[in-house]
Amino acid sequence: MNKGDTRKEPAPGFRFPHTYAILFAVVIIAAALSYVIPAGEFERVEVGDRTEVVPGSYTNVEQSPVSFFELFKAIPTGLIDGASIIFYIFLVGGAFGIIRATGAIEAAIQKVMVAVKGREKLMIPVIMLVFSILGFTTGMSEEAIIFVPIGIVLATALGYDAIVGTAMVTLGAAAGFIGGMLNPFTVGIAQQIAELTIFSGWGFRTIVYLAVLGTGILYVMHYAKKVQKNPESSLVYEESKKGMVNFTDDVMDFEALRKRHIMILATFVLGIIINVYGIFQYGWFLTELSANFFLIGLIAGLVGGMRINDIFDAFIDGMKLVVYGAIIVGFARAIVVVLESGVIIDSVIHGMSSILDFLPPSITALGMLVIQVIINFFIPSGSGQAMTTMPIMTPIADLQNVSRQVAVLAYQYGDGITNTIIPTSASLMGVLAVSGIPYIKWVRFVWKVTVLWLVIAAAALVVATILGIS
Repeated sequence: MNKGDTRKEPAPGFRFPHTYAILFAVVIIAAALSYVIPAGEFERVEVGDRTEVVPGSYTNVEQSPVSFFELFKAIPTGLIDGASIIFYIFLVGGAFGIIRATGAIEAAIQKVMVAVKGREKLMIPVIMLVFSILGFTTGMSEEAIIFVPIGIVLATALGYDAIVGTAMVTLGAAAGFIGGMLNPFTVGIAQQIAELTIFSGWGFRTIVYLAVLGTGILYVMHYAKKVQKNPESSLVYEESKKGMVNFTDDVMDFEALRKRHIMILATFVLGIIINVYGIFQYGWFLTELSANFFLIGLIAGLVGGMRINDIFDAFIDGMKLVVYGAIIVGFARAIVVVLESGVIIDSVIHGMSSILDFLPPSITALGMLVIQVIINFFIPSGSGQAMTTMPIMTPIADLQNVSRQVAVLAYQYGDGITNTIIPTSASLMGVLAVSGIPYIKWVRFVWKVTVLWLVIAAAALVVATILGIS
């Protein structure tokens, strides 16, 4: 989930269009298409607790082009329609803001990092595991930036380089983000749109997560071993000699891990367990999950010895960090509002589905992955991408006899994997700005593991389709 637009300008005189600008441009295009694409609708029926499209029921209806003013009304309408998700993001972000303000997460991570210092064989897998857990529970993305200097200090102390230190933190968090078993900002939102039980399919996701994490660990360890054996083989050898990527031990200024930190972390873990139990036992949804996260934040603040005013200051600060990702949900929803107002969303679905009619379901799933990868370059916000694509991908999945869970898997892998390499990723560009690693050097390091992860994702989608994961 992107919480701020901290992207670097790729080149002097050029600035990549803001994600909001791209989304608004798509809203305009959608409105224009309402004058061109024939209006049409599918019949829909209630099947259990979800609404499904009836195959073969598409019919043309009277054209209903979107007017100039309706185009602008789509933005506030989109914000209203996406309110439950938007405020869910705000409340969860606020709760994490309180937990971060206690210093518990920083203290625990520093404790782990220092504990494995000097133990080369343990450092990389342990640190990547820790950050991956944060990735699949909190959707850690930009937050990883503050830990990169520590990772670099530890890595260089053991004879590695800045890329190893950066990769331990960022690729670890990315592996968990891709797995997404309990990620409220991506899988939770996508499954809500697809009318699936939130966090369902976690068993299959866990298997894929382990494959992604294991591959990432082996990849980083292989590179680290090569650098340790021959420092000149480092991709940032010249930058290191010039002092462009060096950090000193004064970056390790986080508070020591104390009993109250352990209690705060235990509260967080217990809260996650309660959420999962509530989802599967009582059918909890966004309202209940938001309430529980808010409660977790309050308890964490009180246990952390924070004053009530400080708790709510941290809560507001946490919400500020997720404004970018939260409001983008409304802009993304505005696209769907325009397509629905122009009565062409079913026409788009019908056209895309017709193209896929002659393909087996597994190939359809791979096509969804490719589409999500492409869209992620332009909309690198996980929640925004879910709101943009899932309203279209869900009925396409129904029409092509592909499980909705598979459609969500295609979304989360297409969203998560390429965040490690695309220049439009706010978290990636922020990490590289802090570490001093040139973007091209990072691409030279990360492209192979990115391809490996995409292969794993593609294989997972084929397997999920064959097994009928739902």
